[in-house]
Amino acid sequence: MPATNRFVEGDNLEVLTSLAARREVFDLVYLDPPYNTGHRFAYTDDVCPAPGETRHEAWTAMMRPRLAAAREVLAEHGAIAVSIDDGEVAHLRLLLDEIFGEANRLAQVVVQLNPKGRQLGGGFATSHEYLLVYARDAAACVLEASSVDTVDPRDFPHRDDTGPFRLLPLRNTNKRFHPGSAPTLHYPLHGDASSGRVATVPFDGSQEILPVFGDGASAVWRWSAALVAERSGELVCRVVRGRLGERVDVYQRDRLHAGRRKKLSTIWLAEEVGSTDTAVAELKALVGHVFESPKPTSLLRRIVATMPDDARVLDFFAGSGTTGHAVAQLNAADGGTRTCLSVNSAEPTRPGSRARAAGLPTVADITRLRLRAVAERLGGGFDDLGSTRATAPPRPSRAR
Repeated sequence: MPATNRFVEGDNLEVLTSLAARREVFDLVYLDPPYNTGHRFAYTDDVCPAPGETRHEAWTAMMRPRLAAAREVLAEHGAIAVSIDDGEVAHLRLLLDEIFGEANRLAQVVVQLNPKGRQLGGGFATSHEYLLVYARDAAACVLEASSVDTVDPRDFPHRDDTGPFRLLPLRNTNKRFHPGSAPTLHYPLHGDASSGRVATVPFDGSQEILPVFGDGASAVWRWSAALVAERSGELVCRVVRGRLGERVDVYQRDRLHAGRRKKLSTIWLAEEVGSTDTAVAELKALVGHVFESPKPTSLLRRIVATMPDDARVLDFFAGSGTTGHAVAQLNAADGGTRTCLSVNSAEPTRPGSRARAAGLPTVADITRLRLRAVAERLGGGFDDLGSTRATAPPRPSRAR
């Protein structure tokens, strides 16, 4: 069985080209690229603004071949998620639309990583970044935009011998669905509000129940008559009071069960996915205080957990190795067999930084340090695949 974490030091474009040549594919690509702070980009193609070229154009020129290469190593059922700040989100979205297709855009998520907001400088106190998520092919994509962590047991206030449940209207509450658009789902049911029994045919003490909206307009059921007959024990009818007075309506017992998932919203709060402060604390506890602004592993766990538990993950702006750490955490928690390939260049750490003082001359050295520590603490192994040819001019480090 391959190690949970593998690492390659080198220019990511060269590594991606090599992966494509070997026909290695991945189910999920996650990226946290440099956010374009005006410094030269530390890659062998060394893109920087040419005369008359804006920093945005230079950044886009650096990212375009890497995103195109990422698409080549992404499985047909795979997805890519890219973290980005407000300064480049518009350019990145256009670039991803160009390479992956607008129809394959799955979400633009707002991620709150600094609940207090940045207090330095003028203007608003920015407290969020973005996560852009695209499929290689939306029709074939296996990404499940839901999570077990967002399920709240308090949403299931009722209980019977089977366990907790909530009541959901069997009536389709979306007014786009009505007898004209879904005629086969408009049919009478029969129920007894005193016992709660529901059936597709009359029985002693029952009354006919047709689906209607609160204003009395005709509606449709969410289940076919055949499904009602098969699962009538999961239905209950009761008297409800609406705008037009009392009526009898039908509800489904929607049960809380192990492994239940809930759809993810497009706003992720720090209390759910962690913050920069919590990320610094967890990294400090593992290998020391060697980064100022890492990503929290809880954010990466949420992203990775949208894919199957044997997903092959790639992060070619690996920084401190947060993605590999999160993959190992998920495997330890649920017994999954996910793997992660992390790629990072030999980008020098900043002179005078905590990383340099700790004897870590490059960001790649920090990636290795973290992933080795993860393997020691969580298991799964670590495979250092060595270095490719890469040169990297100095620039201030911004890494996870």
